[in-house]
Amino acid sequence: MSERDDDGARADAQLARSLALAAGALLLEIRARGTLSGKALGDAGDREANTLIIDRLRAERPDDFILSEESLDDGRRCAARRVWIIDPLDGTREYAAGLDDWAVHIGLSVDGVPHVGSVAVPARDAVHTTDDPVHVRGASRSPPRIVVSRSRAPDIARLVGETMHATMIPMGSAGAKAMAVVDGRAEIYLHDGGQYEWDNCAPAAVAMAAGLHASRIDGSPLVYNCADPLLPDLLICRPELAGPVLAAIAAARR
Repeated sequence: MSERDDDGARADAQLARSLALAAGALLLEIRARGTLSGKALGDAGDREANTLIIDRLRAERPDDFILSEESLDDGRRCAARRVWIIDPLDGTREYAAGLDDWAVHIGLSVDGVPHVGSVAVPARDAVHTTDDPVHVRGASRSPPRIVVSRSRAPDIARLVGETMHATMIPMGSAGAKAMAVVDGRAEIYLHDGGQYEWDNCAPAAVAMAAGLHASRIDGSPLVYNCADPLLPDLLICRPELAGPVLAAIAAARR
């Protein structure tokens, strides 16, 4: 990467971090108002955070395209090199319920690769960004811990957990689960059954910057800015566990 490219990546990462923090602060403020609850609170958070992020991206990166869970998709993005992939409120149910395991995702795909990302977990006062990664250290905990959906753990995660004698940790949003692996509260995040690019672009970018493994559950690379943004499965884990986890997945799917 040239010095100019490196400077550009830093600027993009700083923007991603700024957007994640600003949207997170807004979401906390909306919840603290106490005037909305339930679905109405979640809808307001989605809408207002999305507007804040979109407006700033259009002002600061006018030549880039945007793919957001909360906005109409512009198909012209498929021909673009740079596409911001955002989820202004990942974990709307947890947010509306007053829990802390929801997140803001700001990712940037360049030529289909998760190039830059920032994931804020505002209710935990945490933010992780690709230009300031927390690198994994030390040996993996044994048995490993797998973060899974609080409402429905994927069958594949349950089967891999049994094979590896893992402890299952229920948690809310995709971003919160991925960041639990980044910050060492878990070793594996394994999902199968329906995600979109905005659910995992920023988390994957942050995880890889931290030295973690991130891929599809068949081991193939994560590819972004596809015409169909469905990206249904994801593995984020400690690098030394990638081989055993992928082998356990393959065995479970036979």
